[in-house]
Amino acid sequence: MPPTVSSSLHTAEVVHWIALGVMAIVYTTRIAWLLRFKKVKDRSAPGGGGRTSAKSSSRRSLLNVAMPWEMESTRKNFFFYVTFVLFHLGVVAGIAMAFLSTLYRPLVTHPLLGRASGALLALACVIGVGRLIRRLTVPHVKLISTPDDYFSLFMLTCWFGLGAATQAHLLGMAGFESETLLVAYLYLTSFFLLYVPFSKISHYLYYPFTRLWIGRALGHRGSYPISRG
Repeated sequence: MPPTVSSSLHTAEVVHWIALGVMAIVYTTRIAWLLRFKKVKDRSAPGGGGRTSAKSSSRRSLLNVAMPWEMESTRKNFFFYVTFVLFHLGVVAGIAMAFLSTLYRPLVTHPLLGRASGALLALACVIGVGRLIRRLTVPHVKLISTPDDYFSLFMLTCWFGLGAATQAHLLGMAGFESETLLVAYLYLTSFFLLYVPFSKISHYLYYPFTRLWIGRALGHRGSYPISRG
């Protein structure tokens, strides 16, 4: 028998889906604008002596995020890369929980899946606190940080923490019985759905476009991928 939905939870769910619709409209408009730019031919002479090509390098560049050995920062600090992966897995877990709590509750109340989701959210919250401290204390990171960076990271960290508590509520854990947790979580998620398209968090939307362009341009010129031989 499906759980009874209170009026406050129903309102939060409606607001949540409206916010998703607004986000979809903004992103669709932005992608349509990006696709209006014509693909231009690189006027520079091909380089690399056949070692690289625009096509293969663009594909490699697109997958760069999954290759920590490609970037010096993650190659020399693999732990930072692990926290990067866990942080973003926490985002996936949080988004999935928000929508599945409405669409198909059994998935987020399943003991194994629910505990895995809660663990990812809790870890992401701890990593978020660490990243806030890093931005406030590491000079070169502090120098390039903007108010949007601090606000976005602080709110994401709060969202992770509230998400972990909400997941505990969905699992029926003692001390987390209040439905207010889920209502508050859906409202905070709705805020992010409206805020993200206009913040630096929306960098993921541009990632495919920029990485494909970088790989195509540098691959054509023979400078990517870098030869370490």
